Amino acid sequence: MRMALWKLLLEGAKVKQWSEPRGTQATEDVMNPDDLVFHPWTVQGPRDVPTLVGGSGSHVFGVDGRRYLDFSSQLVFTNLGHQHPRIVAAIKEQADRLCTLAPGNASDVRSEAARLIVEVAPEHLGHVLFTTGGTEAIEHAVRMARLYTARPKVLAAYRSYHGSTSTSIHLTGDPRRWASDTGAAGAVHFFGPFLYRSAFGSGTLEEESERALAHLEQVILLEGPSTIAGLVLESVIGSSGVIVPPPGYLRGVRELCTRHGIVYIADEVMVGFCRTGAWFGVDHAGVAPDLMAFAKGVNSGYVPLGGVLVGDAIYETFTKRPYPAGMTYSGHPLACAAAVGAINAMHEEGTAAAAARLGTDVLGPGLRKLAGNHGSVGDVRGIGGLWSLELVRDRLTKEPLVPAGARGADNAPMVAVARACLDRGLLPLVQGNRVNVAPPLNMTDSDAAAGLAILDDALSVADAYLS
Repeated sequence: MRMALWKLLLEGAKVKQWSEPRGTQATEDVMNPDDLVFHPWTVQGPRDVPTLVGGSGSHVFGVDGRRYLDFSSQLVFTNLGHQHPRIVAAIKEQADRLCTLAPGNASDVRSEAARLIVEVAPEHLGHVLFTTGGTEAIEHAVRMARLYTARPKVLAAYRSYHGSTSTSIHLTGDPRRWASDTGAAGAVHFFGPFLYRSAFGSGTLEEESERALAHLEQVILLEGPSTIAGLVLESVIGSSGVIVPPPGYLRGVRELCTRHGIVYIADEVMVGFCRTGAWFGVDHAGVAPDLMAFAKGVNSGYVPLGGVLVGDAIYETFTKRPYPAGMTYSGHPLACAAAVGAINAMHEEGTAAAAARLGTDVLGPGLRKLAGNHGSVGDVRGIGGLWSLELVRDRLTKEPLVPAGARGADNAPMVAVARACLDRGLLPLVQGNRVNVAPPLNMTDSDAAAGLAILDDALSVADAYLS
């Protein structure tokens, strides 16, 4: 049955694979339909990437019939893999009843999604503002913090990513910010803890946590606590390095924010909904933020959905005056139905525990063993279903395999590693000088082992660039 379905899909697909430059083929063959799309984060023009037309579990399928193991969960959002029957059925059922609805109307499925999200959230986060993604969630969380405190500034860490709209890209702390940074958005950056490349000369995780908190307090005092509305922090740094906070750090951040009247905004867009082996990254530290942004894993990305979990005190502010913002597709019924299906599946399948075991028993040991085979791997770090290999030219000096913000020829080593993975049937997540590993949280041990074996082979390409 499956083979018959794929035969139909492949026979019906019209997209061709192109290798010749424009102008060298017959007129009817010149345009690849993918060329009509303006692609984010890349130089425009013909691209050498597979065209994907289907998926199942931890795999996706190309128009040419090739099968790829997804070691990226796309952009770390297919927490329950591709075509999960519970989520697909929930979307279909809602589509048969009511496909769309303006946010001003009450909706049973929107209310149920909010109930399920609040149920697994930290204490005192009792209401949900729905958005269509993570960057909008950050925008609205910051707006709420500024309205609540009547202060202008927002603190954010270097080595962070918070989105690509105006406020969220200014808060971002990695090179993706540079091209858009006007320096006039009230964003103030600080160094978070990162023992492998410590800004504080620390020798232990305990020292790194203490010194990073002391640094943060100095930034707060020097900027003026009365000018700071909020602090935005990824509970585990995601695409900017997969950096797990050391013990005590998030609790220290919570205490500093409370002491100075600063709204603590937890960015859980990437790590929420079981990615770290708990429902949310802050759960590992046992702290509750004032606002929490989420997206991605809430419904495995099947329909765009994000949101802000709103703390009780901030919610009360807007019972006395209107919240001055809105979105046409806030709480879209199909997206909320997907969330209901996904969260119920996570409960039934024990996804948080599965992700914890995946990290502890499979990915962590496997990646550390792999690192022993390759001098280009400078560091292995991660938690649950989110890991990273940091690639270097020299383990002693820790010189990155490619410099920060590398493009073109400077980025050739990482492009070569990514190509080696694709050629072997693995979809990688390559960012900066890192290969991040973030498979679906329900990936089987055998699929994980197969992915690690491919990655082991592909890293030989990186070894060729050692100093």
